[in-house]
Amino acid sequence: MANLRDVRLRMRAIRQTLQVTKAMNLISTAKLRKGRRLLEDTEPFFTRIQKSMYDILSGAGKVDSDFFNRAGRANSYHSAVIAVTSDKGLAGGYNANIFREVNDLCARVKNPILILIGSIGYRYFIHSPYLILENFSFRSRMPDMENAREISEYVVSQYLWGMFDEVHIVYTHMHSTIKLLPCERQILPLDAGKMQEEFRKNGEQKRTELRFEFLPSKKDVFDALVPFYIRGIIYGSLIESYVSEQSARMSAMDEASKSAEEMLDSLQLNYNRARQAGITQEMSEIVGGSAALSE
Repeated sequence: MANLRDVRLRMRAIRQTLQVTKAMNLISTAKLRKGRRLLEDTEPFFTRIQKSMYDILSGAGKVDSDFFNRAGRANSYHSAVIAVTSDKGLAGGYNANIFREVNDLCARVKNPILILIGSIGYRYFIHSPYLILENFSFRSRMPDMENAREISEYVVSQYLWGMFDEVHIVYTHMHSTIKLLPCERQILPLDAGKMQEEFRKNGEQKRTELRFEFLPSKKDVFDALVPFYIRGIIYGSLIESYVSEQSARMSAMDEASKSAEEMLDSLQLNYNRARQAGITQEMSEIVGGSAALSE
């Protein structure tokens, strides 16, 4: 009886867990649909702003701006790494892949400084040897342009002040619902050669150099334009990461639900066998007792 009671308790716990995983699966599915619609609207802008900045940058030649040349700005060279993680767990390997990419990047750059987006990333990197300069959290809400503006203004102001000399961002790129890969790109200082290389890796045609006339000057134009470019890059990265997170959580909850159902079926089978064995034993004892009384 004690064994049957333990099995019943385990089955009840698994049913409760199954309800939670199915509910989270449905929530993530709804958020994924909404996020993918926003991503489809955002992705052309995200791609176009990079191409436009490259076209303007390639036609500018040498520009005397802090967004291009960091020589002599600081006694030591520092690299800022923006890591986009989630505010909640239970998303499979979504956050673990970002952690791995950030650690690899920090091993390659000079004197890394972390700017974290998401509570999970802060909980992980607080135990790392790297300096955490700032942490942003949106409490699992879908990011908007105001969130991107807040982050970009902070990054640009710290960059111009001389806190760090280059900026990288690490986020998750959603190739498909089952192919989510961490992606890293350098956003500051601006480098036309690296932009062209990224276009080539993404299968884009080689961009041709264009010529522009800058008024009142190249420096004034880029000082006004680059902050908007950084905001657009960060916004696109946040949207892609949000959609990837929902897709990863949906897949993780689907697998958890399948595992729970398999465990429940196995426990139900064992419970039925144990219950049938108990009934058979009781019947045997009754028959044996009746035969003894007859004698």
